[in-house]
Amino acid sequence: MNKKKLLIIMSNADLLKPEGCYAPLFQATVAAALSHDVEVVFTGISGQLAIAGRAEKIEVNLESHRTIYDIIKEAYGAGVTFKACNTSLKMAAEELIEELEEKVGAAYVIAEAMDENTLTLTY
Repeated sequence: MNKKKLLIIMSNADLLKPEGCYAPLFQATVAAALSHDVEVVFTGISGQLAIAGRAEKIEVNLESHRTIYDIIKEAYGAGVTFKACNTSLKMAAEELIEELEEKVGAAYVIAEAMDENTLTLTY
């Protein structure tokens, strides 16, 4: 039996509303900590989270100054793989976060989402 993979596609998480970015990243971290194979793909407006410096400016806790980038680093440390859809960004001239494994196209996202061993959540 093949191991199932959790694919989280973040496309509509608004960078101006940190709670919308935090929840899927936290769920990814928990799933990875439970030894699941987890991949997060940034696309659409959420693709900006893959650009270095953007997620660092989005605070999720005003008292501790914890940022979305802190959450990304924790997820990565737990074993989450991060990818970004290159059609959603002008990534050629942008520096990307070091946790990003690769840039992928729409065909990759569709193929992964359609795989029978993948459970897909979208945000």
